[in-house]
Amino acid sequence: MSDEDLKAEIEKLRAENDQLKTKAVRGLSLKVSEKGAVSLYGVGRFPVTLYKEQWVKILGMKGEIETFLRDNDHLLKTKE
Repeated sequence: MSDEDLKAEIEKLRAENDQLKTKAVRGLSLKVSEKGAVSLYGVGRFPVTLYKEQWVKILGMKGEIETFLRDNDHLLKTKE
């Protein structure tokens, strides 16, 4: 391979790498699992998978969760 070919290949790989990083940073996504549960991707290394009823129960506690986080903010760590 010539220097030109190597430089072109490096640029191609850098662009591909940037695109993959952008997808990872993009945010959260949802998928239906094989067993019919809902998987939330993008929160951590592994997806959070719960059944519909469990998500509904958690979403119903939205206010309580927000209050809890506010009240315990001084004890909670944030991931940078």
